[in-house]
Amino acid sequence: MTRDVTIADDAWKAPPRRLRVGCGEWGFRNLPMADHFRIAASFGFRELEFGIGGGQPGRLPEAPSPADIAAFRSLVSASGIATPGCCIENDFSAGGAEEVQGAVVKAIRQARAAAECGARQVRFFAGFTPWEAMDDARYRRMVDALVACDRELERLGLAMAIETHGAIDHRPDGSARHTPTVTTDPAGLARLLHDLPARIGFNFDPGNIRAAHPLDRSCAVDLLRGRITYCHLKDWVRDGEGWRATAVGDVPDGIDWGDLLPRTGYDGTFLVEYEPLHDTVDGIRRSLAALESAGFELEY
Repeated sequence: MTRDVTIADDAWKAPPRRLRVGCGEWGFRNLPMADHFRIAASFGFRELEFGIGGGQPGRLPEAPSPADIAAFRSLVSASGIATPGCCIENDFSAGGAEEVQGAVVKAIRQARAAAECGARQVRFFAGFTPWEAMDDARYRRMVDALVACDRELERLGLAMAIETHGAIDHRPDGSARHTPTVTTDPAGLARLLHDLPARIGFNFDPGNIRAAHPLDRSCAVDLLRGRITYCHLKDWVRDGEGWRATAVGDVPDGIDWGDLLPRTGYDGTFLVEYEPLHDTVDGIRRSLAALESAGFELEY
C-alpha cells in the first residue's frame, strides 16, 4: 500500500546560512560618537567599527589625547559593544619618498592610538593613485610603506586589513566616478597579493570593486579568498556616468549576496557600511532585511 505524501515547497529549501553582522562607521561620520553606540545598540549589534582622523566629526581626532581615548573606552564599557576594527585614512601611493614616509609615521601613530582604544585590526588603504598611473617606483614605495606599518602593527598585537577601494572623483551632481586602483584592478590586486606578506589581510568591500569593475560579477572574490580578514557590505547604483552609494539589496541587478558571501571563505563579522547620511538608520535596516531575504540567518 502506498501513502500520498504532500511536502510543502519550502521544505526543500536549504537551511539558512549563518552570517555574523556588525555595524560599519562611515555612515556615522557626521554624528557624535555616542550616537554610533546608541544606534548600533538599537539594532542589537555587538560589534561596531570606529575611526580615527580624516577630519570627520564622528571620528576620534587625528591625534587622540589620553582623554579622548578614555572617553571612547567609557562608551565601549557602558554599551557592552565590542570595537575590534578601527579605520584610519592614508595614501601610500601619492607623492615622493618624503611624503610617503610622513604618511607612514602618521599611520603608525594612529595605529598605536587604535591599540589603546582596544582595537585588534586597523583598516588601511593602499593608495588612491589610478592603477594605470602607477609606475614601479611609486608601487615599490607603497608596498614598502605597508610592510613597515605592518611590522609595527605586529609588535602592537594588531592586524592590518587593506580595503579594496578605487580612486573616487566626486561629481557636482553628487555622484561619484570610480577609477581602478591597485586594490580594485585585477592585475594590480594580484600583484599586491603576491608582494605583501601573507599575514597582511584585506578588507573585502565588494561594492567598491563592482563600481570600479562592473563587469566582474564575482567582485574579485576568487583572487582574494584566503586573504579576507575584514568585510564591508554596501552597494553602489548607477547614476549617469557615476555611482551613488546605497544599501545591500537596493540594486535589482547589483551584487548577488547570497552567492557571493559564502564564496569569500571569511568567517568573521560582516560590517554593514551604509554610507548615505540622510537615512542612515533605514539604510542599515534595509541592508539587514536584504541579507535575510538572501537566505542568511543573522547573528549579532
